[in-house]
Amino acid sequence: MKQDIRHTDNFLKGLTTLTGLSYKKVQRYVKENNPFNILEHPHIMEPNEKQIEKIGLLNEFIASYNILKIYESNEKVVLNSSTLSGQYFLALLGGMKDKERFMVAFLDSGNNIIEAKTMSEGSIGQTAVYPREILKYALACDCNAMILAHNHPGGSKNFSPEDKALTQRIVDIFHPLEIKILDHIIVSGASYSSMAETGILPHQCKGTANYEEIALGSITVEEKRNGFKHTHSR
Repeated sequence: MKQDIRHTDNFLKGLTTLTGLSYKKVQRYVKENNPFNILEHPHIMEPNEKQIEKIGLLNEFIASYNILKIYESNEKVVLNSSTLSGQYFLALLGGMKDKERFMVAFLDSGNNIIEAKTMSEGSIGQTAVYPREILKYALACDCNAMILAHNHPGGSKNFSPEDKALTQRIVDIFHPLEIKILDHIIVSGASYSSMAETGILPHQCKGTANYEEIALGSITVEEKRNGFKHTHSR
């Protein structure tokens, strides 16, 4: 217990030094709350503009560190399974609980990552996805395949109807171009769900290519009414 208190105190000192938050205010908060909430939901500390910018940079640093640890043993990151894909995006999106972010990993013929790019970022409940932007980057890097990913800040690991519809829309665009959609990963806190692993990933076109903006919501009305139903967890 003493060791936990010491590590928590060291964490808070580092956090306040790097962000400029008041140590006393942070210390009062963590007496009854999870200290990680300060990074995951920074507005609870009522930070000023400079402090919120520093918290954002610190979160980016932590995400980059987690990814570099993956790179440590391999010169390239290969996403050739749902498990590897889930772990990869979990490192990038697991700590983001105050906004929804949609990402795409563009892969070469060996499923090595050419680039993993944030395509859009929105509020805690919704973000807008622009298929034309995804197409532009896919053609620019001459990728052979893609893996889609986004986080659900609300905590649900369910694939919403919007998630499924978005995935089908992307398949409709890229299947004729012979660019495969290998998976769609949803990150929720410390766990993830894989559309490929659950067997619901579409592989064929169902309609013509539609490049209109897609509104992607993280929590459905039904989930709010019935509670969250987990499809998969790690």
